[in-house]
Amino acid sequence: MSQPIHVTKRNGVREVLDLEKIHRVISWAAEGLKNVSVSEVELRSRIQFYDGIKTADIHETIIRAAADLISEEAPDYQYLAARLAIFHLRKKAYGQFEPPHLFDHVSKMVSMNRYDKHILEDYTQAELEEMDTFLEHGRDLDFSYAAVKQLEGKYLVQNRITGVVYESAQFLYILVAACLFAKYPQEKRLDYIRRFYDATSQFKISLPTPIMSGVRTPTRQFSSCVLIECGDSLDSINATASAIVKYVSQRAGIGINAGRIRALGSAIRNGEAFHTGCIPFFKYFQTAVKSCSQGGVRGGAATLFYPLWHLEVESLLVLKNNRGVEENRVRHLDYGVQFNKTMYQRLVKDQYITLFSPSDVPGLYDAFFADQDEFERLYVQYEADENIRKKRIKAIELFSLFMQERASTGRIYLQNVDHTNNHSPFNPKLAPVRQSNLCLEIALPTKPLEHINDENGEIALCTLSAFNLGAIKSLDDFEELADLAVRALDNLLDYQDYPVPAAENASMARRTLGIGVINYAYYLAKNGVRYSDGSANGLTHRTFEAIQYYLMKASNELAKEKGACPKFNETTYSEGILPIDTYKKDLDAVCNEPLHYDWEALRESVKKHGLRNSTLSALMPSETSSQISNATNGIEPPRGHVSVKSSKDGVMKQVVPDYENLKDQYELLWQIPSNKGYLELVGIMQKFVDQTISANTNYDPGKFEGGRVPMKQLLQDLLYAYKLGVKTMYYHNTRDGASDSQTDMPAEMRKKLEEKANQAVTAIIEEDDDCAGGACKI
Repeated sequence: MSQPIHVTKRNGVREVLDLEKIHRVISWAAEGLKNVSVSEVELRSRIQFYDGIKTADIHETIIRAAADLISEEAPDYQYLAARLAIFHLRKKAYGQFEPPHLFDHVSKMVSMNRYDKHILEDYTQAELEEMDTFLEHGRDLDFSYAAVKQLEGKYLVQNRITGVVYESAQFLYILVAACLFAKYPQEKRLDYIRRFYDATSQFKISLPTPIMSGVRTPTRQFSSCVLIECGDSLDSINATASAIVKYVSQRAGIGINAGRIRALGSAIRNGEAFHTGCIPFFKYFQTAVKSCSQGGVRGGAATLFYPLWHLEVESLLVLKNNRGVEENRVRHLDYGVQFNKTMYQRLVKDQYITLFSPSDVPGLYDAFFADQDEFERLYVQYEADENIRKKRIKAIELFSLFMQERASTGRIYLQNVDHTNNHSPFNPKLAPVRQSNLCLEIALPTKPLEHINDENGEIALCTLSAFNLGAIKSLDDFEELADLAVRALDNLLDYQDYPVPAAENASMARRTLGIGVINYAYYLAKNGVRYSDGSANGLTHRTFEAIQYYLMKASNELAKEKGACPKFNETTYSEGILPIDTYKKDLDAVCNEPLHYDWEALRESVKKHGLRNSTLSALMPSETSSQISNATNGIEPPRGHVSVKSSKDGVMKQVVPDYENLKDQYELLWQIPSNKGYLELVGIMQKFVDQTISANTNYDPGKFEGGRVPMKQLLQDLLYAYKLGVKTMYYHNTRDGASDSQTDMPAEMRKKLEEKANQAVTAIIEEDDDCAGGACKI
């Protein structure tokens, strides 16, 4: 007869393992779920028990056993595992399953300095007790397993050294709402808190990592994205590095614009010294970015921007390449390369691109963003000036190098600076946009700092959130959701702290927001349309028209109450120019859906009353925050019906929403035959989105002859995206790690590649009616 197994309880007491108690907990977690087996979870768990096992380890074992069973055949195991994880989490946080009352919980957390003391200062006990009646702790049971693990790993307030968690999810949602509406009039704020709590806890509005993990704590910096522009001086470079450290330490992702830095060999102090070029300073920025861990929430990360025509571009394009030595590589940053119409025209006409050091060509760098006609005039003028240091390179060779590195690393990004400024809420003559951020969806004005407290510089911040397209029943739902999101995020701008004066001044003057979407793939599936065949074009046009219309309406209403943002005069909106006026008209051949909202009335109201916020929309990846809502991330198609998500807590499986009913409606990533349909949808979204979009390109080498993606295809996608008005391109994804990079080749093979690339350009020109005779209408 086998000996009974003893367990060690949380208080250290040993007792005989109670299998019936385990059975009751698993049965509770399985209630109402389909195709889950309580006995299977018990069996898988029990074989891992041993004498003396801790009760906490028993819980973990049961949770893992359930999570391992998540599959396409039995997707509901993700909810069984989630409920078991919630049970375990609450036991750890509260010592029991039932959460405490809100007032008692907040009082305890404030006394421990886990929550901001202002919560008890701004709200009476009676108000907190009324908020407690809003709480629906049962909503915790709507989370998937991936969501619970993300909450536990990133979002819930905890001691990140010991791993002790202090709260459960509904306290997170109600206290975010309470903090953001704390300064609203007493007669209004509880109503807004209740509605915002319902919208977020029922997954209609998705909040980003900095807000979910930070609002309610004593740390008050919640902007997801920080854009820092560097000047061409040591003072500015040092100020940039200092600003990077301050913001990386407070959970922000960084965009760095270093395009002004002069090239290697340039004169310093009228020839007194020899400039070391960009790479040493890029290394300096990399060290600043990696200096802080962001409190265990996520690692520091940044994307650095520079123009394609920079004299050092051939060296800069390979900075992430695995070849080379540490001295000529800066691999822990990502890079955004900046293009404009002149660069593309040189490609399609099979001409040369001339490279300059920005310090040698006065006015060219600023014109690159502010005035495309002036850029073209100066560029040609400087090309003809024999006294200016320069280098000429065939456009096809430079574009090929860019595409090779983009394909090889997946993380050499692209910004079309002319689209970014011509189809922008900012007047490029007054407030040009010279960069984006690490996820390529923010497009805001910046100015270099000369020192860390420089109030004349401008660091751009953007505060994000997203609508869950899967949770809306009608496009009219966006009216209330937009009002809630705009008001909450606008309040956050006043609520948060600003470590650098240039960031506070810019934020108060422009009040920029970026509200996007999650669950787009599910939205298409449940509406019976697809990425690849044009069937989603009309729906997408109607949806993003509604989103932008209601966001602008909400900001306009807020401007009537509180006034327009101080620098509203630097926006095109102040002139009555809307996104529907400036999009790339080539898009009309792709989608001829009419407009459905009263834009003219809105235009007049905006001209009269202004907008509270200079920007309102941006489409971000939402890779982790979408998991909280059990949604597909951003606008991307899922790779499979069951996605495997990796995090510091291990591997988690997530099943696409409503899998059992819609599994045949989802168009999975590698089922999509080409990027064409996807890029058209991005173009349609960009018609309305006032900032930009984290848009990816995806390639399956197995679909091409020889298992290699031809350069012709890469360049065609690049040109097509530009033609449709796409502002930025984010990841280059290659299936199964198969590489279409040709950078690791002997010189002879590289020469053959370049010959093929030249042939590819010729083929594009010959096949595209708009490019006939080399006069490509891009």
